[in-house]
Amino acid sequence: MINELIGSLLLSAQLISGPCAEKVADTIPFTVAAAPEWTGLFHRDKGWFGADGIFSIPLKGTDSTLLVFSDTMIGDIVDGKLQPGYSMVHNSVAYITGRVPEEENIRFYYNTDKNGKPASLFVPRVPHAGRADYYWLGAGFVNTAQQNKTYIFAYRMRNVGVGEWNFKQVGNVLIILPEGSRPPFRNQRQVETPFLISGKEETDNASLGAGIFVNNNDGYVYIYGVKGRAKELIVARVLPENFEQFNEWRFWNGKAWSNKMNEAATVTENVSNELSVSLLPNGKYALLFQVNGMSSKVGLRVGQTPYGPFGPIIEVWDCKEAQHKNYFTYNAKAHPCLSAPGELLISYNVNAFDFFKELNAEPHLYRPRFVILKY
Repeated sequence: MINELIGSLLLSAQLISGPCAEKVADTIPFTVAAAPEWTGLFHRDKGWFGADGIFSIPLKGTDSTLLVFSDTMIGDIVDGKLQPGYSMVHNSVAYITGRVPEEENIRFYYNTDKNGKPASLFVPRVPHAGRADYYWLGAGFVNTAQQNKTYIFAYRMRNVGVGEWNFKQVGNVLIILPEGSRPPFRNQRQVETPFLISGKEETDNASLGAGIFVNNNDGYVYIYGVKGRAKELIVARVLPENFEQFNEWRFWNGKAWSNKMNEAATVTENVSNELSVSLLPNGKYALLFQVNGMSSKVGLRVGQTPYGPFGPIIEVWDCKEAQHKNYFTYNAKAHPCLSAPGELLISYNVNAFDFFKELNAEPHLYRPRFVILKY
């Protein structure tokens, strides 16, 4: 494990060898260390006690950030033991005020059904949704060009068999919340997008929503997607005022911006299904992700633009939780809106094979962990 890694965003000549290495010229010294205060903020014993996902969306005109989660555990933990009656819902949210990880600054929300039982906040309501479909949540942002509406990607999922890995994405949806919306978001709007490619083989599948970067330099919103088993990164962009006009979206084909998603080029690979792109002080771009989707390594690539070229992987953290034989770590990303100046707060998720057995043995395993990269 890299407990206190000291290096630079280019490290050594050996690490930056490769076709893109000569295009990255600047270095920024940095350190990476655990962020126990942030990790501890999600160590909870009542109500919301675990989830994956965790995308952060700064709310304009406030000092609040909306956090969105996917599969979420609701219940009680007493003396380290999970109590009967717990349940899983498919998504939830939290609001955090400011950038200080203290209990009084954060509140968690999920829905309840007519019987008062926990339920998901976002349920598929698009025309092609099946009765049992559900949403996992992707990246989002507040669109200042559209009356400060919040746009959140939602993956429409469907269970297609038995076992823990029986799910399949069958739709790509935008959830749209008017400014000032609060849980349970009764005024939400849902729009199915054309930004899912379902191929004959898994290697052909692609979907947008893995990350969003609002680029104040050129005025575009950049949207990131992941394709195939090699976890290839693809990039789209659109002006924020045209965000719901899907014919205005353009995809980087390696040379120019195309209006066809199936022409999107592989910008880089070995990323994760959730990730982030952030602007660095030297004008370059930090792509943060979990190496190969699920591994113990949090990876960083440095890009010349929001769409590349991106340099080689710099491993900035080794997730100790993955040392457990049944645990796995995944979907690392940065949260600039929660980061202090000169820092990037980075989260990653922890999960387990034979999930419910491991959860009963260690009820606090399934929650985000955090590290801080300091420039």
